[in-house]
Amino acid sequence: MSENAPAVRVFILDDHDQVREALAARLRAMPDVELVGEASEVESGLQQVEALRPDVVLVESKRNDGRGLEVVNSLLRQGSGAHVIVLTTYLSEWEEWAVRRAGVDRYLLKDIDSPKLMDHIRTAARVSQPRSGE
Repeated sequence: MSENAPAVRVFILDDHDQVREALAARLRAMPDVELVGEASEVESGLQQVEALRPDVVLVESKRNDGRGLEVVNSLLRQGSGAHVIVLTTYLSEWEEWAVRRAGVDRYLLKDIDSPKLMDHIRTAARVSQPRSGE
């Protein structure tokens, strides 16, 4: 990104605390990312995404509470304008079909290396529509 380009605003919604914290640390180390928030709990996370209006939301689809696909659908329906990237612990053809059908931008393994993850985040953010008033 150029010096004048704004940082990509990212939110993490993942109920696996250690994984979320490690991912947050990776994102904080990226100069063109602004980590605007993170949450493990569904309702709190959805409210924060709506209030913070990040460019990209990274979400785990295989939650311990079984609500991963519900979370993805809720994020896409709420109208925040955020692009959703699913980070998952293991790939599933059915799940990938379901989340892509819902409208997610990317379906990736959590163990993706940082440069590749950043490329996916940047690409998703580039297709973002400008927010009203900006």
